Amino acid sequence: MPHYRRAKIEGGTFFFTVNLADRSSDLLIRHVDVLRNSYRLVAQRYPFKTIAICILPDHLHAVWSLPDNDADFPLRWNLIKSGFSRRMQPSASRSSSKIARREKGIWQRRYWEHAIRNEADLARHIDYIHFNPVKHGHVSRVADWPHSSFSRYVEQGLLPMDWGGDVRTIDGSFGE
Repeated sequence: MPHYRRAKIEGGTFFFTVNLADRSSDLLIRHVDVLRNSYRLVAQRYPFKTIAICILPDHLHAVWSLPDNDADFPLRWNLIKSGFSRRMQPSASRSSSKIARREKGIWQRRYWEHAIRNEADLARHIDYIHFNPVKHGHVSRVADWPHSSFSRYVEQGLLPMDWGGDVRTIDGSFGE
């Protein structure tokens, strides 16, 4: 089995994409309170700052900043994913290797991380996170998606409520 190298940057800022195994599922939205609770419990035990986040039906994106002497985001994601999974029923389509490892088959084993390089890189990733529900056709306006840090950015005066515009066409349908 390959050993994937992860960036070890103490106090680093990272962008993450974490996916469900079943990309057609809406499990994260149906059980968003369970996910939020798991996330909150891990953040209390192993602090980190969530700079931006968006939870979609089948995946989530987040930007985290870790404490100065800490680079262990893999532990945090492992605990968030396992905490959520413990509250869910196993996937009916689990492979034998997932059963042998006592995995419920809910999450993809791996996730994507990117070390944020500078302020421009950070701004691009925050924008990507906030616009993602529109990109996937869940809403026509960024402000209409409830599972995002966008509203916090608006409350803090960092972004206007109409940021990202409205992707509906004149006839009210989504433009393709």
